Amino acid sequence: MKLLLPLSLLFFSIFFSRTSAAQNVPGKKVTMHLDSSRFTDFVRQVESQTGYFFYYDASRFDSLTLDLDVKDLTVREVLDQVFKGSEFEYAIDSQQRIYITQVQRIITQLPPGLFDPDYVGPSAVTYEGPENDAKEKLLSTAESKLHELGVKRHRIVPGNSTITGYVRNAVTGEPVIGAAIFIESPSIGASTDALGFYSLTIPRGRQLLKVKSFGMRETQRQVILYSDGKLDIEMRESVIALKEVSVKAGMDKNVVGTQMGTVKLTIKNLKQVPTVFGETDLLRTVLTLPGIKSVGENSTGLNVRGGSADQNLIQYNDAVIYNPSHLFGFFSAFNPDVLKDVELYKSTIPAKFGGRLASVLDINSRDGNKKKFTASGGIGLVTGRLTLEGPLIKDKTSFLLGGRSTYSNWLIKTLDNENYNKSSASFYDVNLHVSHEINEKNSLFLTGYVSDDRFRLYGDTLYTYQNQLASLKWKHTFNAKLYGVLTASHTKYQYSMGAAGLPLNSFDLKFDINQSNFKADLSYVLNPKHTLDFGLSTIYYKLHPGSFQPRGPESLIMPDELEPEQATESALYIEDKFEVSPRLAITAGIRYSFYQYLGPRNVNTYVPGYPIDYIYQDGVKEYGAGKKIKNYGGPEYRASVRYSIFDNLSLKVSYNTLRQYIHLLTNTMTISPTDIWKLSDTYIKPQIGDQISVGLYRNFRGNKVEVSLEGYYKNIQNFLDYKGGDSLIMNHNIEAAVLNTKAKAYGVEFMIKKMTGKLNGWVGYTYARTLLRAVDRESLDAPNDGNYYPSNYDKPHDFTMISNYRFSHRFSLSFNFTYSTGRPYTPPIGKYLIDGSQRVYYADRNQFRIPDYYRTDVAMNIEGNHRIKKLAHSSWTLAVYNLLGRKNPTSVYFQTIGGKVSGYQLSIFGQPIPTITYNFRF
Repeated sequence: MKLLLPLSLLFFSIFFSRTSAAQNVPGKKVTMHLDSSRFTDFVRQVESQTGYFFYYDASRFDSLTLDLDVKDLTVREVLDQVFKGSEFEYAIDSQQRIYITQVQRIITQLPPGLFDPDYVGPSAVTYEGPENDAKEKLLSTAESKLHELGVKRHRIVPGNSTITGYVRNAVTGEPVIGAAIFIESPSIGASTDALGFYSLTIPRGRQLLKVKSFGMRETQRQVILYSDGKLDIEMRESVIALKEVSVKAGMDKNVVGTQMGTVKLTIKNLKQVPTVFGETDLLRTVLTLPGIKSVGENSTGLNVRGGSADQNLIQYNDAVIYNPSHLFGFFSAFNPDVLKDVELYKSTIPAKFGGRLASVLDINSRDGNKKKFTASGGIGLVTGRLTLEGPLIKDKTSFLLGGRSTYSNWLIKTLDNENYNKSSASFYDVNLHVSHEINEKNSLFLTGYVSDDRFRLYGDTLYTYQNQLASLKWKHTFNAKLYGVLTASHTKYQYSMGAAGLPLNSFDLKFDINQSNFKADLSYVLNPKHTLDFGLSTIYYKLHPGSFQPRGPESLIMPDELEPEQATESALYIEDKFEVSPRLAITAGIRYSFYQYLGPRNVNTYVPGYPIDYIYQDGVKEYGAGKKIKNYGGPEYRASVRYSIFDNLSLKVSYNTLRQYIHLLTNTMTISPTDIWKLSDTYIKPQIGDQISVGLYRNFRGNKVEVSLEGYYKNIQNFLDYKGGDSLIMNHNIEAAVLNTKAKAYGVEFMIKKMTGKLNGWVGYTYARTLLRAVDRESLDAPNDGNYYPSNYDKPHDFTMISNYRFSHRFSLSFNFTYSTGRPYTPPIGKYLIDGSQRVYYADRNQFRIPDYYRTDVAMNIEGNHRIKKLAHSSWTLAVYNLLGRKNPTSVYFQTIGGKVSGYQLSIFGQPIPTITYNFRF
């Protein structure tokens, strides 16, 4: 048996493709320069310069490109350089024949004395395959086997049938997202969805299915299709090979797809970006993309194409999360070890999404290893994390459990300021995900998430806030053309603020929001060029806007509580993806949303014809439980068109309308736990936005380099701003404290992205403006005399460079640079007297700017050796955040002391911050 395997590989190689070349003297040295060349070009040059011949399976190399620069090297030296660190092996026999194989090297010589009965000595050939050799054999068998699909007949009936199934990772059993499954003649393909499911309609008969996915080893299946059938496919992860590998499957999606303003990041992309405390941060990475900004260094609130932070729908496994950060924005709320990928929609938003105006951030966790138990984690200066995963029922049920916490108090205690070193800060989050395959047509997915934050300032006021969410998804395949996903989820976000320093003034302030959601999303494949997506959703909101209570019997605080709010939001949608021709594709859809604001509720009434103000309130109208107080609704249109000018150049145009029925009321610079969420009611109308976008997309160097240029213009109605001097907390007339404005946003985004090879990353530049204007321009509360003024997050220029260079399989260096225009602010410019009292006079709103922001970060990633038989694999990350130590002002504030007004700049990180993180995986 030890001899049979290498012998079979040797004889099987005779059937591999062979490229002829001129007969030169064996041993002649090789000189060549290749730039993104095909492997066949490399073979041709070697054979033309030497007397060697290559034998290899050409299908294994048809998607690989090679960069090489050698001079006067032997054939072995060249091959060693090309295949170093890859999954390919080579062997050379005595007749100058070169055999290229994957994983297993061919043995070209038989042992001495094999056929001599009188020979004394070792006469065996021992082959030691890799630990997962059995799995390799199974995959090899699956590729060579002829799969018969459908009801077998003596004669194949002409026409088309549909193949459905799942593409999974052969090692972990997790789904492979975005894998391309296709045949070449005729050219028909499909891709897997977020659950690894695909549906491919092709002509009946003998076909060769090819399967490709970025980061996975290409595979294929030989099939005879009689009628509709099911075929599950397993893929293996690919080791970095041939210096630079171009896997075309999916990498041209930015050119051939109809989506605009869509960015997908994997956990590998996220881990390459240095962050402030050394831990991979999803939201910090998203902020490096064009068109996405934040108002401050300590804020993870996303401002996407002129939208406010509440205009982003952030979903974790289809459950909404309201506060996506820890410790007031210093950390993301998402444990990086449990994440699989994140997809951002900022231009063409699919019709299945609604309820927010600016963007959708769709975050997916991994399913967990269905093959074996594993553990991973990391230890940093202020945080630690641990993730456990494995099968509950092998190949059917898996779990993923992750926990993360901080021990940052030791760092706070080292501060020199006595007020600050009496403070404390902590958080934790726990993730649980269970996936179960009931049968080939039904799968269940259960997700739970809990987080808790606590921050005490100066040892007095304690801030706490929690996220709790759960979701249950059931995926059902009705037939080869129709499948659907039913999702039920519940989200709760709550905050509290308590002060106990002075017993007479001690209090507790609380707020919470609850959201229950049900939705059904279905997809029907009419034919290879037509796919219909349709479904429905309904949401029930329950808010407790505020409770202000005395803490302890000595407190003199008067208790106060705002009435709860409740509402429903429902929607129906349908969307058609239609490939008119190879060059023209259209996606068009409509979503109709309907909103009801419900009792019980006492609604303030105001004198008709007068502004909504406290002084004009003339009564209260009472509504009973379940009574309809106010209805809103309307259509939302989604459309996008892609025209391919050339195979690697396309023009796209899109148009969206969206409606948002829930608002975040704030008069602070960044997202704060004490910000108020408010439902649309009689006076506060839903926000309505429409956006048109135009873009050019071009790929270079075999789809390894993507270039995009997008422009957009957006109008927003019923955008809420705050009135000067009003309080938003515990306000019984909240509608009188906000200002109804009209917003317009426009900009241009440019991006160059390269995600393969030793040097990878992206460069992005954005020019964007966001301007507001009061609807009632004659109102005394209208800022800037009713003229347009910049929003708080209006930062016209933004430039970001993210780069990563891999020196070897163990060492890589990451370098980031960020620049942006300073955000606007409103300074005091004078003083005046009223009734003998001195007052401060402020400039027009947001007409001045803080200094421009720029920052440089660097990180070194050091991985352990890559031995297969090893108890644990580990890595170190050494990083310096704000390498140049620039004191970037986050805000400007003013204080009046002794009648004198003084201005101050606040910098969060005014010096380099070095970090070290140890990561491990069992």
